[in-house]
Amino acid sequence: VQLVESGGGLVQAGGSLRLSCAASGTILSINAMGWYRQAAGKQRELVAAITRGGTTNYANSVKGRFTISRDNAKNTVYLQMNSLKPEDTAVYYCNADIASNSYWGQGTQVTVSS
Repeated sequence: VQLVESGGGLVQAGGSLRLSCAASGTILSINAMGWYRQAAGKQRELVAAITRGGTTNYANSVKGRFTISRDNAKNTVYLQMNSLKPEDTAVYYCNADIASNSYWGQGTQVTVSS
């Protein structure tokens, strides 16, 4: 199983980005999917998660600004990020729970300039 992220980049404060993460390989079903981030010198933290049925969970710091969604037919999860702030700068990682195993993407850099 491989997770490939895309959509990161450099954006000014107040701007938007959309991250995508596609899972490939031998996959029968993906349970929860999520996005984590790790800023320089800090621990990795959960940003948002979504169950197969569509139930979502967000970190308090991104509520109202970020939206997680998924396309089960495409084994893909998205993160729409609006009203970005400099403190959102981090490497963003995709995670997927597949058959009780946890898989990670390689990470994509998001940089928000002030």
